[in-house]
Amino acid sequence: MLTIGKYSFGVGDRFAREGINQLRALIEAEERFGVHFDPVWNKSNREHQIVGTEPSETRAEADAAVRALGYRGQYFVDADHINLGNVDRFIEASDFFTIDVADYIGKSGSEQERFLPAIREAGRIYRHIADKKGAGNFVTEVSMDEVDEAQTPGELRYILRELAREGIPVQTIAPKFTGRFNKGVDYRGDLQQFEREFEQDLLVIDEAVRQYGLPENLKLSIHSGSDKFSIYPIMGRLIRKHGAGIHIKTAGTTWLEENIGLAMADPDALALAKKIYVSALGRMEELAVPYATVIDIDASALPAPEVVERWDADTYARTLRHNPADPLYNPSFRQLIHVSYKIAAELSGEFLPALERHTDVIGREITENLCERHIRRLFDK
Repeated sequence: MLTIGKYSFGVGDRFAREGINQLRALIEAEERFGVHFDPVWNKSNREHQIVGTEPSETRAEADAAVRALGYRGQYFVDADHINLGNVDRFIEASDFFTIDVADYIGKSGSEQERFLPAIREAGRIYRHIADKKGAGNFVTEVSMDEVDEAQTPGELRYILRELAREGIPVQTIAPKFTGRFNKGVDYRGDLQQFEREFEQDLLVIDEAVRQYGLPENLKLSIHSGSDKFSIYPIMGRLIRKHGAGIHIKTAGTTWLEENIGLAMADPDALALAKKIYVSALGRMEELAVPYATVIDIDASALPAPEVVERWDADTYARTLRHNPADPLYNPSFRQLIHVSYKIAAELSGEFLPALERHTDVIGREITENLCERHIRRLFDK
């Protein structure tokens, strides 16, 4: 069976241009912290539809990065948040499938009434993939995170037992935790409660592997994991304590670092970054719809177009860069930029050449962000 490593990192990006910079960050992190991450390039059907791309482009990005850097470890391409209606377009290009069954979870009733329909649907999707790709030729993740109510450790135990009965060799599981996992910004919630839930879930997974015959490498997957800086030290300490693995998805943060890199590159690139923001401000409601459950934008905190037009590169970058200690940092600005990649896609004739021209500046921002702000918080003791 194709098996993912103990630690893995989801490093996809909206425009499939930053694979080398992302892989370089993981290589650098291994050199600095002695921890190896299997890279997983992930991109959801929603993102492909918005940008107008195909899963084959994500595979090409990953393969090109591996060749360019001479990387010899294993790596994966994740069909992120798929269902029976869209999975077929991912079959050829992907070897990691995130089966999203959150829509099948009931809002009330017993554990069986709430979760069994979702588990049965996960089984149908898994078997469909296995029929097409061959059982054992891909990694299976089950995602239940995009719901209103967090699953308790007891409910996670029930879910894992039923997934085992369904015959799904799940290697990563993405439950819903208490608190807000908004896109591109820090975790918002009770850190002590998160710590208790996370540790209890680790213990449940260990028990489920022993009792239900699930794969020994089964681990938690943290969706919307990018920029959740306050919980990274907690997760890092607890996975070391219990000898557990982890999978973290961080695709959205790369798009934000591309914007920062453009702002820092030259006046024309800064003007393009401003153009995207001003357009996003006028289309905020439209852009927010696909992400309504995972963003909290305070419209009153967003700067007016005429204010942004006067900004220099440093002001733009500091307003967008996730540094809570910086008085210029604006999480509402950052979240709006996060959902504005549709505009960059519409401006692809300007945007994509700008990425190519300024790849060095952008690359430094991406590599530093993943290695220094993310992985260091997990493993720098």
